[in-house]
Amino acid sequence: MTTPHEADTQVEQLRAALAANGVTLPSLRVDLPSLTALPARPLVALGNCNLATVQALTAVLRKAAAR
Repeated sequence: MTTPHEADTQVEQLRAALAANGVTLPSLRVDLPSLTALPARPLVALGNCNLATVQALTAVLRKAAAR
């Protein structure tokens, strides 16, 4: 079972990986209502972002896929 702490850790790792590639998702967070389920099944809300961020994320993913 995933704990809220583990979910927070995973979100921070994703945030760091994105930042290392020049991408920031301002609304990236653990979805709090998903923590209330028994057992907890945390979801990660990637949130809203502007088109420049979408383009940057797309470029990073395409570059990684081409390796």
